Amino acid sequence: MSVVKTAILATALGASALASTAATTAKVGTVKPTVVLVHGAFSDGSTWSQVIPLLQAKGLKVVTAQNPLTSLADDVAATRRVLNRETGPVVLVGWSYGGVVITEAGQQENVKALVYVAAYAPSENQSIAELNKDYPTPPGLTTLVADKDGFLALTPEGVSKYLAQDLPEDRTKVIAATQHLTQGKNFETKVSVAAWKTKPSWYVISEQDHMLQPDLQRALAKKIQATVMTLPASHAPHLSRPADVAAAILAATAAVSP
Repeated sequence: MSVVKTAILATALGASALASTAATTAKVGTVKPTVVLVHGAFSDGSTWSQVIPLLQAKGLKVVTAQNPLTSLADDVAATRRVLNRETGPVVLVGWSYGGVVITEAGQQENVKALVYVAAYAPSENQSIAELNKDYPTPPGLTTLVADKDGFLALTPEGVSKYLAQDLPEDRTKVIAATQHLTQGKNFETKVSVAAWKTKPSWYVISEQDHMLQPDLQRALAKKIQATVMTLPASHAPHLSRPADVAAAILAATAAVSP
């Protein structure tokens, strides 16, 4: 092969390699965030079943944490195991008690945004009990029953009247029958960090919430300087208003996407 032909071939190969590298770089630069969904007390990952298909339809990868609800430390560890499996950016979403979990677990570097759905957002060294103490007790909390080991459950009436009063009876019966017992001490355990201090946050406020005072939700959203969506919904807007909750999550993913 002549020197000229060799030079031409080398140039072509070099250009091809550069093009391949550029394409790879572009692909990496446009990776969409994975959405990691964290459930609240008395539930599991299936509580997000109405929201997941809406996010997947937009081409997003969605993963749910399956937290044991045996202690805050156990739940944070379970969420971190999910986060550690993701190599790209993550939008971390928490409902209700799940907000406490994402506040602690969300400090991980791959978490780029937090979304609180009718959720607690404590500061460092703060618990749910401390957040609640300055507000009237929501009626739903009076329907909790404890077993001898301190695990709590909601009565069927608590589910139908206070947790998800905007859902039909056939659905609230299923929620009551499938609820996940939750250790009562979880609500008294303080977080050690507050990820919302360093991560952009979104907050979905439920105006007709009988489990977490709407006034407290508004105060928390203001404290964490969140982008706010307000819904005329129960404590379970992800079940009664899934399209709206999905829209809030999509807004967060769009804001942190390359």
